[in-house]
Parts: sequence; C-alpha cells; structure tokens
Amino acid sequence: MSNTRRYRLYGMTVEVEPGLPDLPAEDAAGPADVRVWMGRVPADAFAATGAAEEPWYVSPRMSMDREPTVVVHRRADGGFRMAYADGCEYMVDASASRIACTWPPHYTPEDAATYLLGPVLGLVLRMRGVPSLHAGAVAINGRAVAVVGPAGAGKSTTTAVLAGRGHRAVADDVLAIRIRDGVVLAQPAYPHLRLWPDAVPTVLGPGGTLPPLTPNWDKRFMRTDEGFDPAPLPLRAIYVLAPREDAGAPRLEPMGAVEGMLALVSNAYVGWFPDRGAQAREARVFGRVAAAVPIIRAVPHTDPARLPRLCELMEDDVRHRSTPAPRRA
Repeated sequence: MSNTRRYRLYGMTVEVEPGLPDLPAEDAAGPADVRVWMGRVPADAFAATGAAEEPWYVSPRMSMDREPTVVVHRRADGGFRMAYADGCEYMVDASASRIACTWPPHYTPEDAATYLLGPVLGLVLRMRGVPSLHAGAVAINGRAVAVVGPAGAGKSTTTAVLAGRGHRAVADDVLAIRIRDGVVLAQPAYPHLRLWPDAVPTVLGPGGTLPPLTPNWDKRFMRTDEGFDPAPLPLRAIYVLAPREDAGAPRLEPMGAVEGMLALVSNAYVGWFPDRGAQAREARVFGRVAAAVPIIRAVPHTDPARLPRLCELMEDDVRHRSTPAPRRA
C-alpha cells in the first residue's frame, strides 16, 4: 500500500499505516512480520472487534484519576486488547502479526507510538517466543553491553551517557534477546532514547535541551540515528543497576550465575503478563544467558554528576575482559 512505511524494529520487519513519527523508514523486501494500523481498527484484520473478552491483567499502578494505568483483555479469538487509562487502545491478534491502535482526540500519533514501541511490541515479542529485558544497551567495540534495571533505576540516563561517550545506541527500555548457534545476541530496537527532563543535564551538561517526546508527555527525545544498525550483536556484558549509594559508589560487583539469572528474570520486559508458558521459556533462556554472559552489579552514586564515572568503570570492565568469540549459551 502506498501510504504504509516499513521499519526494522527488534529484528522484525514492521509495516505501519501511515507510518511512525521521528523514525527512519527503510526499503525492506518481502512480507512484513507485523502490520500496524495507526488510528483505526480495520474490519478485515479484526473482524470480531466485538468478540467476548475477559480481563487478563490489571495494572496495580494507578493513574491520577485512580484508574489502573492499563488493563489487558484476553479476547475469545486468542488476541488481546490493551486499554490504557489515558484512552489509548491497542488490539493485537492471536498470531502477534497484526496490531491496530486508536487514541483520544487530544492525543497525537507521537503519543500512541510511545506505547507501541514499548509495551505493545514487547508483548508481541513475548507472544512470538522472544524474551526481552527491561534494559538499555550500547555497542562497545562491536559488541552489545546492556544496562538492566526496573523503572526509575536510571537505565535510559546511563545508556544516554554511554552513547554520548561515543558508543552506538542499541536499545532503550526494551532489549530483545536471541540465541543463535549457541551465541547470545542483543537485538537493536530503534534509533532514539527517551529521557526525563531532570536527566538531560546529566547527559548533555548544564543548559542542554532536548525536544519533547510528544506534545502531551514530559519525557524528552534524543535521536541516535547516526551509525544505528539493526543487525544483532553478541552480548558482551550485562550491568544490573542497584540502588544508589553514597559510600563507596560508584562501583561494580560481580554476580554469580544463579544470582544473575534471578536478576534477569525479575527484569524481564512485560514479565508481569500472566503467561506461565512464556515465563518458563524466559527462565530457560535467561539461565543460558547467565551461564554465557558476565553479569555485574553496578552501584551508582546518589550524585548524578558522578554517573560518568560509573560509565568509565563499565568501559574499563569491558575493555579488560577477554575478547575471543563469546561463550556459547
């Protein structure tokens, strides 16, 4: 269709009508892995839009109006409907190959794209059997280095500081993991990072500014198009962000394979989704990852100005690790 554009997202060819704001499209031949309709629900793709459904997941987090931030409904046809408290809705079919989204009148495509690029495609990856970590990542010396942690831990800020130090950005918030021929691979996401306003000076220095991610959200948007490559990279190391400390921070501490695996499981993206089969698959994959990839606890300092020092420690740690072919998972 002439009004569609194609993107390489998380290793998938995603065809979007009429396109996504602020993302470079590419000419990709062959059938798309996922088709997305922005702003409408086509009857031929979701014929049973009025099909019976039941609540599958209700977020414990509340909006300012005291409503769950998201309720996920399981549809009788095997698909899902994700209803956000702000009025954005996403339909995902049972094959995880079709998505349709709508939004309230005061919202924009940029607003809708924030959910699409994060939790919606995170759900699609999980439905397709691809586990993901709640992580940012950069490429250092041709290999991916992941920064893992829960919301608010500082993943995006740390990733952005590393990118500002000359390392190519790989992912922000969602890092898809694949194991190919026994090697653990990090799958690049898309070429931009998202930052809260108070993190911008840490990344760009005093007086630095970034444009808003959307007209209705307070987050900022940092382009990382230059040098972005959608090809997967061997995963060299995983840094798990710990709570910030004053004494002895920043510092790095090695984690054992079991402790590391548990940290990965607890930071699985959309790990909240009630699917025991997917959770079991992820536990197996993360066990293989923990056996093959060094996992290190990273303790930041409470002073944001010392975050570059933590990034220096990460760079030195990667540099001093051996560089032969990655261990097989």
